[in-house]
Amino acid sequence: MSEQSSAVQAAPNSGKPQPASPAVAGADNFVQIVDVVKKFDETVAVKGVNLSVKKGELFALLGSSGCGKSTLLRMLAGLETVTSGHILIEGVDLAKMPPYSRPTNMMFQSYALFPHMSVESNVAFGLKQEGVKGAELKDRVHGALELVQMARFAKRKPHQLSGGQQQRVALARSLVKRPKLLLLDEPMSALDKQIRQRTQMELVNILDQVGVTCIMVTHDQEEAMTMADRLAVMSEGQIVQLGTPHEVYEYPNSRFSAEFIGSTNLFDGNVVEDEPDHVFVESSELPVRLYVNHGITGPLGMPVTISVRPERIALMRKPPEGAYNWGRGTVANIAYMGGYSLYHVKLDSGKIVVASVSSLALGEIDSPTWDDEVYVRWSASAGVVLTS
Repeated sequence: MSEQSSAVQAAPNSGKPQPASPAVAGADNFVQIVDVVKKFDETVAVKGVNLSVKKGELFALLGSSGCGKSTLLRMLAGLETVTSGHILIEGVDLAKMPPYSRPTNMMFQSYALFPHMSVESNVAFGLKQEGVKGAELKDRVHGALELVQMARFAKRKPHQLSGGQQQRVALARSLVKRPKLLLLDEPMSALDKQIRQRTQMELVNILDQVGVTCIMVTHDQEEAMTMADRLAVMSEGQIVQLGTPHEVYEYPNSRFSAEFIGSTNLFDGNVVEDEPDHVFVESSELPVRLYVNHGITGPLGMPVTISVRPERIALMRKPPEGAYNWGRGTVANIAYMGGYSLYHVKLDSGKIVVASVSSLALGEIDSPTWDDEVYVRWSASAGVVLTS
């Protein structure tokens, strides 16, 4: 996808694009959400959202409860009306189209399988409502069950299946109608962690085989990062950042995004030197300046925050060389995670810094333990300057 296109469509403060027509619809704007607002009485749940989704893309709406992501999904499905704005698929405005006529299908968080029907009958239900009969009905149902590897369970009832198997049946029921747009509402929330991790990749592979465009709602950051081609972080009814998982994680555009996606260490300070290729920030939380190897736009003295991810921080026994990007402290807590450990280091300033240290690296520094004096340091490329 064109990065310029995605930025223009998604930025909350960008100019307002005009509603598309079938003549300008294309692969890069297969789904268009244009200036969409949703109000419940006096409460504004969605505030002027602009977004384009590519054909064949798996796109994630990510945010905490109440941020507006599920409301946006329900408007796409036709389960909520749009207060103002436009939602288009291939250039066709869905405003006056009832849910059952839309080229969409929604897989609910609870799966919503009919308990008295077999797996086969659950998958066939939607097709029967459309008048599909005979050999075509049988072939399409069997094909959908084969796709999700559930054909051998066709005669079972939902209560005879595991959570992961029920999820596959719900997916088959959604895909059998061959929607142009598949909507997933917290698709993994009912599964335990081990099954969820395995199912995430299975689902991505199935959707890739079918080639369907998919918009998924989740509050699980790991799920969005694992599955989505691109994602949008939402807060208070607005999109605050949009990009690939790598872009959003490595280059957060605000304090909110940095803290919401993964975990990070934030250092508050003021700009004391700003050049095209670097910036120096002075912070009371560290004994030395912070150095980032790119410039910013702003006056000297401007307050900023530097974000440094835990995996970018090295733990040392001896004082590091250099006049920037390090601190001294004592080990306040250790969380053993198997292949790595999370060290919580209390700096002399009282600031807690979290460092993710691999088991291999720990062996090289003789595994510091509680109350040991240690040093933390990071490179000039590890920090991201946040101005909001």
